[in-house]
Amino acid sequence: MLEAMIHGMILAFGLILPLGVQNVFVFNQGASQPKFVRALPVIFTAAICDTLLISIAVIGVSVIVLDSYWIKTLLYVIGSLFLLYMGFVVWKAKPQNVQEAGLSFSPKKQISFAISVSLLNPHAILDTVGVIGTSSVKYIGSEKVAFAVACILVSWVWFAGLGITGRVLGKIDKSGNYLTVLNKVSAIVMWGTAIYISSSLF
Repeated sequence: MLEAMIHGMILAFGLILPLGVQNVFVFNQGASQPKFVRALPVIFTAAICDTLLISIAVIGVSVIVLDSYWIKTLLYVIGSLFLLYMGFVVWKAKPQNVQEAGLSFSPKKQISFAISVSLLNPHAILDTVGVIGTSSVKYIGSEKVAFAVACILVSWVWFAGLGITGRVLGKIDKSGNYLTVLNKVSAIVMWGTAIYISSSLF
């Protein structure tokens, strides 16, 4: 069970770390809202959406590929290639300037926008279904639950931390340079995760 939890945490962290549209929005709301509590709507919405996607992926994908070696292998390959590709994209990415993107949204707008970039984001769907869902196939029973809970926990902690970091760092460095450093680290984690997933094929 401990192995499943560690696997889930590392995998979820590698997937959620890239500062794409969803993460940048949460970060910017943390940086632009007058008080941290005003950024809670977007933090909770993003975390709930991830919880939904992860739960569906772990349950749904497991049912589909559990007895199919070829489908399982195909998804492992697709997941690994996707992570390798995203690693290169993230490595070369130049994050948007924090001030340019830092708009203070109302709670209603925070929720609606967070839902759209979370549930209508093809990258998020590929992450959960193609990578997290497929990785969960190797576990059964309590281990599968532990794997899913670990992924979900990382999501909640990450979004909360992202909002807090935006609140703090947004007042220190408004150039967005530190986002570039985070993307470099993210790319390395994603490549490492791709190698780990690929190793499951052998």
